[in-house]
Amino acid sequence: MRAMLFEAPGRSLVLRDLPVPRPGRGQVLVRVHVCAVCRTDLHVLDGELPAPKLPLVPGHEIVGTVAAQGPEADRFRIGTRIGIPWLGYTCGKCRYCLGGRENLCERPGFTGYTLDGGYAEWTLADERYCFEIPAEFDDVSAAPLLCAGLIGYRALRKAGDARRLGLYGFGAAAHIVAQIAAAEGREVYAFTRPGDTAAAGFARSLGAVWAGPSDLPAPELLDAAILFAPVGGLVPAALRALARGGRVVVAGIHMSDIPTFAYELLWHEREVVSVANLTRADGDEFFKLLKRLPIRTETVPFALKDANEALERLRGGRLTGAAVLRMPGF
Repeated sequence: MRAMLFEAPGRSLVLRDLPVPRPGRGQVLVRVHVCAVCRTDLHVLDGELPAPKLPLVPGHEIVGTVAAQGPEADRFRIGTRIGIPWLGYTCGKCRYCLGGRENLCERPGFTGYTLDGGYAEWTLADERYCFEIPAEFDDVSAAPLLCAGLIGYRALRKAGDARRLGLYGFGAAAHIVAQIAAAEGREVYAFTRPGDTAAAGFARSLGAVWAGPSDLPAPELLDAAILFAPVGGLVPAALRALARGGRVVVAGIHMSDIPTFAYELLWHEREVVSVANLTRADGDEFFKLLKRLPIRTETVPFALKDANEALERLRGGRLTGAAVLRMPGF
């Protein structure tokens, strides 16, 4: 099979010929159709997440069909179209798994980080952590749902019942969350990179009642804000934008250092919380929700061999929506 391989930090991905893997106990072999490109992939490639599997096939927003089953794998029939997300394995034995918080597992496996992912024509997955893809979505449209959608959904639920919701960083995750929030009757305020008028216009087209640069305050105090941009300096900015009792939800797996700020920004029971990974229950809820909400994903397709270009466009903020790698033949 052809795969884009990450061989060492600081190097571009290289296109390699690799053997097609064989499924082990509880695993399925998946013929990959597409794999979306996520900012977490950049954090892995840039060495901001420690100790990745090397060499590594990145990618954790995978859509494909089940081609073979390992021993004791019987959840999906051959030919079923499934999605493979970031959370690829949990131990099931630690206090977090036993307490219903498998997203905090002490011995997890992560697709495209500690497990080979979807920048390849074939991949393996533990069938317990996969999701059947709704027929309403084609392959390319479905791919961003597997992380931008799932993590965005968990972040939105962490924001509680906030009526006025701020979204900092209007990329792949925010453009999905904005549609869900608007459908739920919330007011969405989108904060974009200063000077990025295209992102502001995109946000307004998806239901945002206001969109503007992140260095300006919103016209109203917010009940909650979600940070998708990995910029620590936005945490104090978001706190300033909150009403009393508001909450800042930090949705990235990595971000730059948060600068010191005056206690008065946190006073009046404001909160800062983080989102870590996802649970299978999050996925089940999210995909049920998608069956009744008219959510669309904005995507930019790339060929597998052009993964480095897609990553650089993401790094430079030169994408509207999500980049999606298409495998040959799909």
